[in-house]
Amino acid sequence: MPMNRIKSFFELEAAGGILLALAAIFAMIVANSPLHDLYHAFIHAPVVVQIGGFEIAKDAHHWINDGLMAIFFFLVGLELKREALIGELSDIKQIILPALCAIGGMIVPAAVYALFNYHHSDHMTGWAIPAATDIAFALGVLSLLGNKVPNALKVFLVSIAIFDDIGAIIIIALFYTANLSLTSLAIAFACLVPLFILNRMNVVRVTPYLFIGLIMWAALLKSGIHATLAGVALAFFIPLKNKKDPEHSPVEELEHDLHNTVAFGILPLFAFANAGVSLAGAGISSLMHPVPLGIAAGLFIGKQLGVMGAVFLAIKSKIATLPKGTTMMQIYGVSILCGIGFTMSLFISGLAFGGIPEAFDPRIGIIGGSLIAGIIGYLVLRRNIKDADHPTLAQSNEMYLGTDKPNKH
Repeated sequence: MPMNRIKSFFELEAAGGILLALAAIFAMIVANSPLHDLYHAFIHAPVVVQIGGFEIAKDAHHWINDGLMAIFFFLVGLELKREALIGELSDIKQIILPALCAIGGMIVPAAVYALFNYHHSDHMTGWAIPAATDIAFALGVLSLLGNKVPNALKVFLVSIAIFDDIGAIIIIALFYTANLSLTSLAIAFACLVPLFILNRMNVVRVTPYLFIGLIMWAALLKSGIHATLAGVALAFFIPLKNKKDPEHSPVEELEHDLHNTVAFGILPLFAFANAGVSLAGAGISSLMHPVPLGIAAGLFIGKQLGVMGAVFLAIKSKIATLPKGTTMMQIYGVSILCGIGFTMSLFISGLAFGGIPEAFDPRIGIIGGSLIAGIIGYLVLRRNIKDADHPTLAQSNEMYLGTDKPNKH
């Protein structure tokens, strides 16, 4: 990835994370104000799309979560494809440590959640809620430290988040599906054939891909498998390179076109629609319920234990080293920031419990755990990052790879 694109990515994600936080705060204010009826009327407004006998009738909340978030997952899929082929994930030396950290950072939080909820089988469907990291929020917190943050540390955090996204996609596909409609599922799989043909023919115009992707999304929506996975599947067929014009990449151009829409439109709207937690009648019993408590503990305690445990094992076994220019305490600060699980945690929560149960509100644990992780992570990093002249983004990328080659850019 060119260095100016890395810099733009960090700046965009940081700004998006700040806007995401503001949208969540605004949602909580509105949901606990005299405007709460208007808020609920908005997110539950019925929206119907019908073509002949085919009909999709959902409220606004479901259109945001099942429809607009498919675009978010499409963007995630594009980023994963590019990173795997020419980016951070294309070099085995660079991916070992963040891959292990991501695995540990998903397994341990799930185990922590299970410790609180294993005796309630109906609660165990939420085991994956604390397993994901919100990269936009995490980079937003890092941005508060300004240019004092070593860029190799940012690359490390982004790499963990990429593997986190892969894990979250696999979890959603395997564990959060409803009763399957084989006919709809067959239609969705059939869409993969023309997508494959278009890719092999090096068709670089994105319109036919998007048209087939829309059909696949609608089929998955009816199939019982979560429709957002259509976005990921579609992204994998978009050509990375234009053979006739190597200077242009359909994948990278789509990423560029979608980033602002997703970061400054879709994700803040998702946050506003999902973070409106009503605190009316909330007391100690609500906060101490095993589900939100398990989520918060998984995010704040489980994440740092999982990530740092992986770092310790990888270094002791000498299969990986710390990114050059970083310290163990800085890595520890990043491990705490990995406990900010806002967007994906809210998304998985909706899949796990089919909405907001009457007995408890998992969003309390998500917001509480993410907030604590963000504050403590910021304080740890602030204490352990000194004012200094850090390497350029290009130099830090080489340092992360463990090379001392001069920068060619």
